Amino acid sequence: MATASINNATVPATSAPLDAADTRRKLLRLAGPVYFELVSGVVAGVIDTLWVGRLGEAAIGAVAIATTVENVLLGVILMVNIGTTVLISSSIGRNETSGLRTVMRAVGVLWMVITPVIAIGGFLAREQVAGLFTSGGDIFRLTVEFFAISFPGMAVFFAQNVIDGIFKGTGDTRTPMRMAILANALILVLDPLLIYGLAGLPRMGVAGAALAMLIGRAVALATALVLLRRKRRAVLGAATGGGELTLRQALSRILGVGLPASADFVIRMAAGMTLVVVVAGFGASPLAAYGIGIKILVFITMALYAVRQAASIHLARSTALSATAARDIGRQSLLLASGIALGAGLLVAIGGGLLVSAFTGDASVVHEGTILFWFFIPYLAAIAGTVTLGGVFAAGGHARSMLWVALLGAAVQLPLAFGLGAVPALGINGVWTAMVLGAGAQYALSYALFRRYCPAEPALGG
Repeated sequence: MATASINNATVPATSAPLDAADTRRKLLRLAGPVYFELVSGVVAGVIDTLWVGRLGEAAIGAVAIATTVENVLLGVILMVNIGTTVLISSSIGRNETSGLRTVMRAVGVLWMVITPVIAIGGFLAREQVAGLFTSGGDIFRLTVEFFAISFPGMAVFFAQNVIDGIFKGTGDTRTPMRMAILANALILVLDPLLIYGLAGLPRMGVAGAALAMLIGRAVALATALVLLRRKRRAVLGAATGGGELTLRQALSRILGVGLPASADFVIRMAAGMTLVVVVAGFGASPLAAYGIGIKILVFITMALYAVRQAASIHLARSTALSATAARDIGRQSLLLASGIALGAGLLVAIGGGLLVSAFTGDASVVHEGTILFWFFIPYLAAIAGTVTLGGVFAAGGHARSMLWVALLGAAVQLPLAFGLGAVPALGINGVWTAMVLGAGAQYALSYALFRRYCPAEPALGG
């Protein structure tokens, strides 16, 4: 019988195909809670900005800088989160659960190694970090105040993130969703109290926003730890199959999946920030339109990332079936994500003018946004494939492919953005075109790799 290697396990290369409708239902059940987990944070962030906005432009700028830094640091801990999810899922899927105790120890070790560097190092260097974004004045002062609380608070943020990875690895995406909603609900309640000193509390301003975030996350983490103890007893109590892992093996496997995924995230963040610089060169109106577009786009792309996580979890838990699972789950997740992307993209394009008008009454910004939103249709269609297949690669033992895809996208998009943007006949539309072409190049490579790793014929190469 032909065999193939998936996620470091030898499995049959062929078997009966998975039922397409059942696969889509399972993906949706996993993806739904992940989406609401992600969206709750965005909604809380928007409302948080509205509360801080009453303190003035400097406060808004300080929170924007702090949010940017946190997003970059998220890429660091995602290394542990994603690697843990895939390793636990695949162990359960293959009924090799005897090593799960070691996996959880490895997660704790990674958290203890990474957290002090970021939390303590960031706190001590908070002025230097703030200086990378602003040279002085009120924005610098308020950013330093925010960092004085938010950097130590990274210990809580990172802990919650790795715990979420453990829950998701067991197939439980609802608990991380509930913890995110709990934390963000508390932040929304505490924000006005601590920022403006209501109910007898001291008026803390921007520092109050940072403290509200820390308290909300700390309460959610305490709750998650209680739930994790129960989950840990249930999972480890049922651990029977497979051989024991050494701590070194567990660390190696987590990092083998997590490092490429983390690098993929950081590269995309860096490319996105560079594109903002390019767009800013065309004036305030295109930049404002792009900023509004990104706010809308994030609600759509989060749905795609939710499908990606679902595909990764479902595939990792299905490797005991056969290598056919990689192909079938990949196809169905691609179908789901593409449908979401095209449907949402079309709605956004048709209602572009109305959507932009909800944010601003500036006619020039509305005009630029209306044009930009039509470029979102092909962009989202391409990104849907890239993002979703990344989940298949991560769970299927090909995590490094995600890194090469991200590098290709940056290598195509950024030079074209500068080049096409300089063509007088295109102007800012050249930048939007480059964005689409960069996404298209990533999809082309992703799909080619998917065909290579998961061919229609019996052999499955890796």
